Amino acid sequence: MDNMDMAKLMSMLSKMDKKDLEQGLSKVAQVLNSPEKDKIISEINKNMKTDK
Repeated sequence: MDNMDMAKLMSMLSKMDKKDLEQGLSKVAQVLNSPEKDKIISEINKNMKTDK
């Protein structure tokens, strides 16, 4: 992830309320602990590229 993406991500996170942020972070934690982590991350990356 380059700095531009990181800045965009940080600005998105700063606009979320605390409850949404905590839910999002727990989902991220679940993904990172998942045995299918690499598959999920590559799917997310593919989806992000097609959105642009």
